[in-house]
Amino acid sequence: MLGVLADFGDSSVRSLKLDTLVRLRWLAVAGQAAAVLFVRWGLNFPLPLVACFALIGASVALNLLLRLKFSSIHRLDGIHATLLLGWDVLELTGLLWLTGGLENPFACLLIAPVLVSSASLPPRSTALLGVGVALAVTVLAAWHAPLPWGAGTRPSLPVLYVVGIWLALILTLSFSALYAFRVADESRRLAEALAATELVLQRESHLVALDGLAAAAAHELGTPLGTIAVVAREMEREMPPGSPLAEDVALLRSQSERCRDILRKLSSMGEDPDAFFARQSLDGLIEEVLEPFRDFGVALEVRRLGSGPEPAGRRNPAILYGLGNIVENAVDFAESRVVLSLDWNDREVSVVVSDDGPGFSSSVLARLGEPWVTTREPLTSAEDDETGGGLGLGFFIAQTFLIRSGARVECENRRFPEHGARIRVFWPRSLWQLADEPYGSSNFRGEDFGMAKP
Repeated sequence: MLGVLADFGDSSVRSLKLDTLVRLRWLAVAGQAAAVLFVRWGLNFPLPLVACFALIGASVALNLLLRLKFSSIHRLDGIHATLLLGWDVLELTGLLWLTGGLENPFACLLIAPVLVSSASLPPRSTALLGVGVALAVTVLAAWHAPLPWGAGTRPSLPVLYVVGIWLALILTLSFSALYAFRVADESRRLAEALAATELVLQRESHLVALDGLAAAAAHELGTPLGTIAVVAREMEREMPPGSPLAEDVALLRSQSERCRDILRKLSSMGEDPDAFFARQSLDGLIEEVLEPFRDFGVALEVRRLGSGPEPAGRRNPAILYGLGNIVENAVDFAESRVVLSLDWNDREVSVVVSDDGPGFSSSVLARLGEPWVTTREPLTSAEDDETGGGLGLGFFIAQTFLIRSGARVECENRRFPEHGARIRVFWPRSLWQLADEPYGSSNFRGEDFGMAKP
């Protein structure tokens, strides 16, 4: 059994807190004890009390042992969580065998351990528990003690009815487990993808924080560089004509002046709204996005279709990353050409990226924008790990950034006889107007980059 369970990987992601199982078992123990006592003393039905409470007592002992041996924050891997849930199935099966089998209305509780597993454990754990519950239900349908009843005639359910209960439990088990697994897995993947998005966003925040660091460095280095420049000028003035060191001293002075000019620009980053490309036109944005892909062997064409003044706004790392990822995907899949169409008017700014590749498959197009959806091959080597991947997070993060900037993203395939993919990104024109407040805050805020507030 342990050899089979040893292959139930992914426990680092799908694990279950021991305290959760212990609390659920205490709840189950309290409910089972209350039901047994009510049937025996409330309804006055004969019950094998000793056997029933022996099974309930075994669950109590297991809980106490787990409490004594492990801390409340201990997390179970797939193997041990499956074994503990398997015990719950066996204990409940024993109670049902003593109290009427499938004729007992509490037989539906056998589904509970499988639902817990499907929401928290690897699929193989859920499959093993599901098979165990199916076997238990089959055994209870054929062999069980009589259903506790009063002094009157004991009811005898038709065999066909019992078979119907068995079938209903099996179908409910399958559907409920699959549904719980899909919902939990989708939530887990979305949480992981959002965490990856926040990491990228944090990296951009650190880049913005460099503004203040650069200004501080410029301030600290200004004095020693000024001293170097003064000394170089004095040396150049006192150098005898024809000295072999004259050219070196002139070079030293000119380079010190150049360093001072660079530091002067750095120190103005937080004061000058136009410093270091704080203001960027749509055309400048597209050129910056396309620059890394000029030598990829794919023709890059920019079509400017707008009318009126070209939109310009504050330089936005989120938009740069989002459009860059879309263009990268288009370049990867294009056969020979990628076209970016820029359009703007008084109300809207749009960027349309289209390629002449195979386009999106229908299955991918229907889910594009969800995390972990990709048309790339999965990673198979260390080299693939370095070049990127097949994880499907890139477009999700790019779309998230673009939506946070106030954009609307639409994906489609080009119409026949053309082929390839087309992604449209639209912004309201108002989001492209340069804000009035000074640029250079060390804290990343969406509105500081022209991004829409949530």
